[in-house]
Amino acid sequence: MMRAIFMGETLVFTGSKFEIERVLEAVDKYKPDYMPVSPSEIQQLWRSELTEKYDLSSLKFIQCSGAPLGTDVADKFRAKFPNVKLAIRYGLTETTGAVANMRSPEELERVGSVGRLVEFMEAKIVDLLTAESLSSGHQGELWLRGPSIMRGYVGDDKATAEILDSEGWLKTGDLCYFDSQGFLFIVDRLKEVIKYKNIKIAPAELEHLLVSNHEIDDDVVVPYPDEEAGEIPMTFIVRNPESNITATQVMDFIAT
Repeated sequence: MMRAIFMGETLVFTGSKFEIERVLEAVDKYKPDYMPVSPSEIQQLWRSELTEKYDLSSLKFIQCSGAPLGTDVADKFRAKFPNVKLAIRYGLTETTGAVANMRSPEELERVGSVGRLVEFMEAKIVDLLTAESLSSGHQGELWLRGPSIMRGYVGDDKATAEILDSEGWLKTGDLCYFDSQGFLFIVDRLKEVIKYKNIKIAPAELEHLLVSNHEIDDDVVVPYPDEEAGEIPMTFIVRNPESNITATQVMDFIAT
């Protein structure tokens, strides 16, 4: 809404819930060139046959945020809509806006990343045990510092102290890494990482793999207690309405 106001744009509301046909009707009728979406909405757009029914030629730019977007889903979206630029954005409520964004052609082509840091924002990847800074290519917790970082949680000093250190670094709770060219990659939320024996498993990685199967519309991966391994990944899936895929077939798909 703020973007529309300060850039003098027309803003089209389609309701509080993403209903694909209503959204497609709005694009056909009002001819917007930009649309913000979530990863699950990207998934619906590349899968739906309804997209053939409406004129979507006005769309030039799609901005995706809210959760990690799987590379496979992004590739399929780009293949279906070759004239639409797909940009990924990363930010938190505590940063009051975007932290990393895709804007340049080079950033838009870096599949799997969320682009580079926005202006005036500092970042570092720290070791999960020692909090020491890690070099590019190494996964750890992302810490951020900059003028848009919140001052704290109102009336909750304890929660503020847990997320903000004395030097103003915000601990995001996200498992991330930077590559050698400064592109940021989000792996998963740290609190959601599954600890299988001594191996850390990112649920998002498995979720992205699952939805690449045309018989699966949506899924979530969670930890399940296991006496020997500590935790094992368990998934809940939403089948495609026309699918009868079984649990064994899902496990066989992942195994390959």
